[in-house]
Amino acid sequence: MIPYKDINPTRRFPWVTVALIAANLLVFGYELGLDDVARRTFFYQFGAVPRLIVYSEPVRGIVPPIAPLWTIFTAMFVHGGLLHVGGNMLYLWIFGNNVEDLLGRGKFLFFYLVCGLAAAAAQILIAPGSAAPMVGASGAIAGVLGGYLVKYPFARIRTLVFIFLFITVVELPAMVVLGLWFVLQLFQGAVSVGVQTAGSSGVAFFAHIGGFVTGMILIGLFAGRPRRANW
Repeated sequence: MIPYKDINPTRRFPWVTVALIAANLLVFGYELGLDDVARRTFFYQFGAVPRLIVYSEPVRGIVPPIAPLWTIFTAMFVHGGLLHVGGNMLYLWIFGNNVEDLLGRGKFLFFYLVCGLAAAAAQILIAPGSAAPMVGASGAIAGVLGGYLVKYPFARIRTLVFIFLFITVVELPAMVVLGLWFVLQLFQGAVSVGVQTAGSSGVAFFAHIGGFVTGMILIGLFAGRPRRANW
């Protein structure tokens, strides 16, 4: 299933969501201009490398960043490919505008960054010795998904469903779309534990899990008094 639109109107234009999308796309555009060696160096300079953050052990042949802890934030704006950045920005656009509308611009930006920090911490906790750089906004966006699920569980999500060679569009409640997404992260995370702890590169499933759970927990604190959902 691929969600592409929610039926959940907002009161204000999502300036922060748009700015985050623009920032990610600008950084990705810069990456496209790098050759393979420069791109690999860029990932290690601005991606979050657990081994470097936890044990202060630099990767052989790579000059470590001046402030390794800051890479937890810079990594949120670095992506490994077109599908990576495209999928992340699609989810941020679909679900971020309503969460921003609910929280307000300043709170939403802080919420987004805190979820991204928690997501990185969850992955580092699982694989502290990994030498693979973590990159991507998916952990922070997972927090947005978690907050959306708590506040708008019955909002209708238009979703592309692939059945063998056929594609159809269905409207599903957010609790189904996001619930299935989270269950998939749990399953894939459990399967990949051995791979992740060995320090191999791959999808940081526990960053998704950590960000999602953090978003579910924090959305009530950030949102304050509840208001009637637009949907």
